[in-house]
Amino acid sequence: MISEESIKALVGHEFPGGKYTIAHWENFLLTECTGSELMQNNVVHPVALFHVPILGCNTTISELFELGDAHSEASIMIESYDWEMFKPLKEDIPYTANGKITAAERRHNEDGSFYERIQFHFDLADPQGEPTATSTITWYYTKSA
Repeated sequence: MISEESIKALVGHEFPGGKYTIAHWENFLLTECTGSELMQNNVVHPVALFHVPILGCNTTISELFELGDAHSEASIMIESYDWEMFKPLKEDIPYTANGKITAAERRHNEDGSFYERIQFHFDLADPQGEPTATSTITWYYTKSA
């Protein structure tokens, strides 16, 4: 088990960063999964913000699980996904992604159990460096008493 001090020390952890380009086929499949129609002018469905910032930062969902010492996929509970779009995401644009952990703490329940609350923040910028979107993800990593 990770110590409480180690959890707190995660604040400020930066992901490698990188670039991510959403291809037409990817946008098509994401849009199809939501039951929506493709948007005009190569605009990407916002559901891409679930994974594009993470992959763009050269990290994975598995790494996010490991950082909070998740024992299984069932031990992750979602507090929130907060997306802010400054302009639409578009296909075939190489977005620059940066991300870091902005909050990490251990919380205790009345029954003696506890969980880690970790918040990840990701930024996407267009090729000119203009902010395009942010994604702030807050997860609970449940533990036993």
